[in-house]
Amino acid sequence: MSTSPSVGVADDLPTGLTDLKRPPSDWLFAVVVLALTGWAFWRFGDAMDVYEQAILLAAAPSVIAMGWFWRPVRLLLLASGLATWGAAALYLRTTDDWGADLAQGEQIFWLKYFLSSQSAILWMSVLFFMSTVFYWIGLLSRSATGTRLGSRIAWAGVFMAVTGTLVRWFESHQIAPDIGHIPVSNLYEVFVLFAWLTTAFWLYYEDRFEKMGQSLGSLGAFVMLVVSAAVGFLLWYAVVRGASEIQPLVPALQSWWMKLHVPANFIGYGTFAMSAMVAFAYLIKLRAGETQWWKLAPLWLVGVVLCFEPIVFRAKPGAEQMVGTYWAIYFGVSALIVAGIIAARRKIAAQLPDFEVLDDVMYKAIAVGFAFFTIATILGAFWAAEAWGGYWSWDPKETWALIVWLNYAAWLHMRLMKGLRGEFAAWWALGGLLVTSFAFLGVNMFLSGLHSYGQL
Repeated sequence: MSTSPSVGVADDLPTGLTDLKRPPSDWLFAVVVLALTGWAFWRFGDAMDVYEQAILLAAAPSVIAMGWFWRPVRLLLLASGLATWGAAALYLRTTDDWGADLAQGEQIFWLKYFLSSQSAILWMSVLFFMSTVFYWIGLLSRSATGTRLGSRIAWAGVFMAVTGTLVRWFESHQIAPDIGHIPVSNLYEVFVLFAWLTTAFWLYYEDRFEKMGQSLGSLGAFVMLVVSAAVGFLLWYAVVRGASEIQPLVPALQSWWMKLHVPANFIGYGTFAMSAMVAFAYLIKLRAGETQWWKLAPLWLVGVVLCFEPIVFRAKPGAEQMVGTYWAIYFGVSALIVAGIIAARRKIAAQLPDFEVLDDVMYKAIAVGFAFFTIATILGAFWAAEAWGGYWSWDPKETWALIVWLNYAAWLHMRLMKGLRGEFAAWWALGGLLVTSFAFLGVNMFLSGLHSYGQL
């Protein structure tokens, strides 16, 4: 078994984060964040309850720390904030009883085609698809330019996603005073969250490992596949289910716990998905020289099973033909992609990082995901106590969340205590995506319980 490189905490931080003397740009960023926080209290403080004020207060140092820890995120936050402010200003050209006139979203050019929440999320979808394509072009053609384009386009997709999320938050508050809420309340909104969080974490790892002299660029082709798969679901869900419309929250979701529990949960889902795609790349590299088809069959079978999952999505009355056609094409394209990757495994494997690096990325992704998933589970228990009067009720969603937690707890235990590495660890991480997918979607499709408000 190979041993992953050991990276200390201080070594894993960006240059300058552990320095006592910070560059002026860090302090300027902190001043800007604190000034905006103060303005938000002055402008909107009367509309916030005590929990929202506490979250805003906690957000300021968190954003400063994030900007100091990973400096590229500063430009993302600045650009997304300015774009959101621009969208709000365009909406506020004319006002109705509640504040903004949302009809402007279909009349003003910049809103209709770029800055309304639906337009921005559509741009996100296109950009993530394009990023996936360019990453694969870079990998197959051994072109650093293609890989760099894939990375830059992924950044653009994250920018549009964050902008769309913030604008949607603003839009929800303009419909009526009691409808506004953070956009993480239904499958449409959390799929947007999943797509950009997964991409953002990938971009972070890509940047960090490059600074340590280890290029991960080719690995982006695999990670962005799962993001594109999520976007494929998102587009279907928006068109067929009409899920892009902003809806009032059901009583159980009218809680400030949602603002904390759901994002933490989806950091876990996103990093678990990322680790699974890294594991897939690991197994492709490991099987690069394999010629016996029956030894490749398990890898192909797991890939096809993951591709087959969408076929079981149920249709609403009157939409069966569209759903059947869409998912048949989706499955066919996905299965061909998996088969093509296995067929081109020798060429692909030559461009992938070393086994030790792949193993290290897989471990780090699972460790981050497990930490946030643990926090989300604890927060969910507090939320359940507030909403339903008990911390745990063995609801199907809760049960499967526990199964996911135990799966990755066991993986980390075996790695840290028993030195788990290599092929078995990769298969386990890849299989974990099946467990996570069922907890994420399967429970909503096949089981009923206290979380049934999330059904497809």
